[in-house]
Amino acid sequence: MPKHYIAELNIARLKYDINDPRVSDFVNNLNRVNAVAERSEGFIWRLVEDASKGETTVIMDDPRVIPNLSVWQDVVSLEKFVFQTVHRRIYARRAEWFEAMEKMHFVMWPVPAGHLPDLPEALERLDMLNTHGPSDDAFGWDYARTTGAWRNGRCSDTAA
Repeated sequence: MPKHYIAELNIARLKYDINDPRVSDFVNNLNRVNAVAERSEGFIWRLVEDASKGETTVIMDDPRVIPNLSVWQDVVSLEKFVFQTVHRRIYARRAEWFEAMEKMHFVMWPVPAGHLPDLPEALERLDMLNTHGPSDDAFGWDYARTTGAWRNGRCSDTAA
């Protein structure tokens, strides 16, 4: 059993309210994309909320900011899901639904096997990346050892 896995946090701010028809294609594909993630090789865990049961996390005091927090066996497993599954098609349309972010909005970091990070921990890692730059404790795609698939689907450092 590996001693460490990779956690990731991605945050994005919707251009419109979650119930607005202009983001319906995104909302309507969430369950499908999440199901693919959960079936992907290397997937360990993800933060799950059920908006129909009132389970929504508001971060940064903004209900339009959506967090995605998950744990993977390694960076390559996450990379394959992000850039080599249906997720890539949704990701390619991100400008339709999300505002450009002023700072980095995606971070990865190692977690001990068995540890499930919470949002405060994840936001701390994102702040660490934005404040100090990439390190072994908080990094993005360009710092990680990967297959390089991210290079074709990558957004700029500040794009959603």
